[in-house]
Amino acid sequence: MRVRVRHEITHRFEPAARQAIATLRLTPRSHVGQHILRWTLDVTPDARLMAEEDAFGNLVHSFSAEGTVEAMTVVAEGEVDAQDTTGIVAGSAERFPPSLFLRQTMLTEPDEAIHALAAEIAAEAKEPLARLHALMVGLHERFPEAAADAETTALPAAKVLAAGTGTSAELSHLFLSAARALRIPARQVSGYAAQDDASAAYREWAEAHVPGIGWVGFDCGANLCPTESYVRLAAGLDSHGVAPMLSTGISAQNKAVACDALQKARPASPAKQSQKQRQQ
Repeated sequence: MRVRVRHEITHRFEPAARQAIATLRLTPRSHVGQHILRWTLDVTPDARLMAEEDAFGNLVHSFSAEGTVEAMTVVAEGEVDAQDTTGIVAGSAERFPPSLFLRQTMLTEPDEAIHALAAEIAAEAKEPLARLHALMVGLHERFPEAAADAETTALPAAKVLAAGTGTSAELSHLFLSAARALRIPARQVSGYAAQDDASAAYREWAEAHVPGIGWVGFDCGANLCPTESYVRLAAGLDSHGVAPMLSTGISAQNKAVACDALQKARPASPAKQSQKQRQQ
């Protein structure tokens, strides 16, 4: 499937900054089932993009602006040839052993309720792959997905469970928290997806490491493993680690300047979804 993506993000500073810097995780990498045909980043104000690779193997760009900075805008645009791999991720940049992704963060730290949820899943299924599918289905049935707000940081897993609903990023936090409580390595992933004939958008989901298979994606909000309608951007320990754009500004008084975020994404149309994995 040929996926065309145009993702625009604007960070506005209030009051205007005299100096600002931004870090971008908006460039996907090719791997099995995902081939990047073309990809460009355009930034405003005009600035030089500095490229590097972060600790997790994600492609990262940064740029800075000086003067009176009222806003910073980034447009990521490109085409990706994607194939259905039944959610299995192979050939991606892997800088750490899977065991690193057993580490909980402030956004995934489990409370008693999450430990109870993990115990319920453990009693329902014995094998890691079966437990992960049961966890995805259970979260999908119990926690309806809420629309994402670009100006709001994703909530921690415990607060998502208490709220009874969450964005795709927040449901992924809950999945990661429970999976790690079950001693299954799991990580957050950012990207794009188109589903059910609706306009596609920026999205986050989870990946978990299954013995005999490797990394497998799980999208709790959509209740499926990523298909050829998904484009994978970055992977990390939680939503903060895969944020498409992080920025900070400094005022004339050397004080940090807050920014409001607005983002728009328009990938391609959805594809048929069917998948099956086998644990060995």
